[in-house]
Amino acid sequence: MKIEGTHYRSIALNEDGWSVRIFDQRKLPWKLEFVNLETMEQAARAIREMWTRGAPLLAATGAYGLCLSLRDNASDENLEQAYKTLLATRPTAINLRWALDEVKAAAQGHQGQERINAAYNRAKEICDEDVEINRNIGLHGLPLLREIAKKKGGAPVNILTHCNAGWLATVDYGTITAPIYMAHDEGIPVHVWVDETRPRNQGALLTAYELAQHGVPHTVIADNAGGHLMQKGQVDLCLVGTDRVTRNGDVCNKIGTYLKALAAKDNNVPFYIALPYPTIDYSMARGADIPIEERSAEEVTYIDGLDEDGKIARVRLTGSNAANPAFDVTPARLVTGYITERGVLQDIENQAPQARSLA
Repeated sequence: MKIEGTHYRSIALNEDGWSVRIFDQRKLPWKLEFVNLETMEQAARAIREMWTRGAPLLAATGAYGLCLSLRDNASDENLEQAYKTLLATRPTAINLRWALDEVKAAAQGHQGQERINAAYNRAKEICDEDVEINRNIGLHGLPLLREIAKKKGGAPVNILTHCNAGWLATVDYGTITAPIYMAHDEGIPVHVWVDETRPRNQGALLTAYELAQHGVPHTVIADNAGGHLMQKGQVDLCLVGTDRVTRNGDVCNKIGTYLKALAAKDNNVPFYIALPYPTIDYSMARGADIPIEERSAEEVTYIDGLDEDGKIARVRLTGSNAANPAFDVTPARLVTGYITERGVLQDIENQAPQARSLA
């Protein structure tokens, strides 16, 4: 996608062919700042501290993090240690483990420079595959928006989102945003209700930023406004991403997703999940088994923003203790369908497990 007319991927190799460029997403939308990752430790910190985030992008960052480690030390012992270190950075999203497994498997069986080359080649493939996966998610989700637009006789299609599952959460296109961008580019009138997504405000800060850069009409709302808008008939469908889907179709996503799904069910609003196949964890039976990351209470007690002098500032919201579960689980019974790169599925469990890439 583009920022001020320039195309970017959310992660890319630098011209030196080995170091990696990412955005510091903590600074967006106020400041466009790039970060170069040159060591595995830097990649791990970027993932852990959410300089970069979003399940598919965590996978890509972790893949390159393993490459950076091997470049420093290509031994079997270091490969295993780097794998464990990167895997521990974020426990909930399954994509990170998948990508680390892929790069580790590619590296094994080689030694020295050949091992490093094999790891880098697989990491690049993972990034390229992610772009194609998201493009296909867009193509499969686009007919849903076309159909709603047809029924509304040309009135805008109102879509409610939660968190950020756009191109800033992937390598390009995004999962939920791919069909939105394609519909907009096709001339279908769309409008997106962007809920702020406390406590880190990825909706208000990142999704809104993306949509604005692409010229998509949108309105930022407080998290708790979604149910009200559904009651008023102002939401045609909910479209969210996910960090892990279990074998029975339960969906783990940013905290607050479950409440949106309940409101959608009560108001007969379709509730769709957009996801790549690597996000499906066929090894886990149900959502209750997913480890839910508990992040720092400071994400709740403090908030960052732009002050009157145009500087990024942090203020405290409360002096009380706070809890910060980062994800919740939406039961499969509340999901209308799953938009994947292979089509729109009505259930997950009866789909035969397949290879987790387009290669």
